[in-house]
Amino acid sequence: MNSSLQFELPEELQQLRELVRDVVRKEVVPNRMHYDENNEYPKAILQKFKEAGLYQALFDEEHGGLGYGMMGGIVLAEEVSWGCLGVNTAFTSTKLGALPIDVGGTKAQKDKWLPLLASGEKTAAFGLSEPGAGSDVPAMATTAVKKGDRYVLNGTKQWISSAGQADIYTVFAMTDKDRGPRGISCFIIEKGTKGFSFGKKEDKLGIRCSETRQLIMEDCEIPEENLLGGKENMGFLHAFKTLILSRPAVAAGAVGLMQGAFDAAIEYAREREQFGTTIASFQAIQHMLADMAIKIEGSRLLTYKAGVYAETFHKDAAKFSAMAKCYASDSSVQVASDAVQIFGGYGYTKEYPVEKFYRDAKILQIYEGTSQIQRNEIAAGLIKDAASKNKKG
Repeated sequence: MNSSLQFELPEELQQLRELVRDVVRKEVVPNRMHYDENNEYPKAILQKFKEAGLYQALFDEEHGGLGYGMMGGIVLAEEVSWGCLGVNTAFTSTKLGALPIDVGGTKAQKDKWLPLLASGEKTAAFGLSEPGAGSDVPAMATTAVKKGDRYVLNGTKQWISSAGQADIYTVFAMTDKDRGPRGISCFIIEKGTKGFSFGKKEDKLGIRCSETRQLIMEDCEIPEENLLGGKENMGFLHAFKTLILSRPAVAAGAVGLMQGAFDAAIEYAREREQFGTTIASFQAIQHMLADMAIKIEGSRLLTYKAGVYAETFHKDAAKFSAMAKCYASDSSVQVASDAVQIFGGYGYTKEYPVEKFYRDAKILQIYEGTSQIQRNEIAAGLIKDAASKNKKG
């Protein structure tokens, strides 16, 4: 579980890492296959996380958190994903759902909702994607119409992590279709609101303990004070800022998954004997391990840099967040695949954890922006930078 090359993090983050590792070893690793095989939401594990103060570690001190900032979230995602990416998705979906409030909410909205999420008393989810508008956000069909002192929402959100389990949802809807993406607003919806329901639980390839459902709004009325930021047509900006901050955390989840797969593979390679010697002595295996380690450490360094940039909204934050998410996600699929290969036939069975790492890894290339969309954003940033340099020259 120890990286061979790590940043010297502040002492409080090193202590956080050790705390999370201890909780993950005790609560996640022994139970991950149970939750995976039963497609079961890990309520008991998340309760342990709450008791250990891990939700607090995701939020700032002003709203009842521990104030560890972006790097605290990255440490959490990395260490929890070492044990199980599905548990990490179920856990960090609360932070994802809270981010629009964090970056765009009024003081009253922040004071009302964020302390509840920081304590773990309530959990949250993020509702952006739709059946016909995943990567193509401007194609959003969900609408919100102002009626007196309320908004009426109609539409469906797709692929929503923790839908049905979360208590609070940040949901995006069109308030002015004529303005395209500049006509999107964000709303806070509480579970139990009339006209707000959930679709069937998806039966997924991986991250099976993280529930994924539709959000369905049928004449769903919410009070106008639940319009995020108190202003219409600011939702695209809220979503953009949210994804800049969330993508390094997704990359950190990929790093943690890779580290878990690598640790299992190298331990097995040192024990498994073939032709009278351990397979770790074979150059072919050594090269695989070396390539895996390169991908892990490269991803970790890029992720940490993206996290630092995102926290300060550096001018290159969007580009580096996309780079980290893309590179770490793609690398995680290859590293997990190599881990299965090193285990051979045993790696294809549920007796060992690497088949689960392999199944889980695939979602990293898909959710919160596919690897192809990340490349689009990276290229756009590079071309913009080149044009800017040319003007100055």
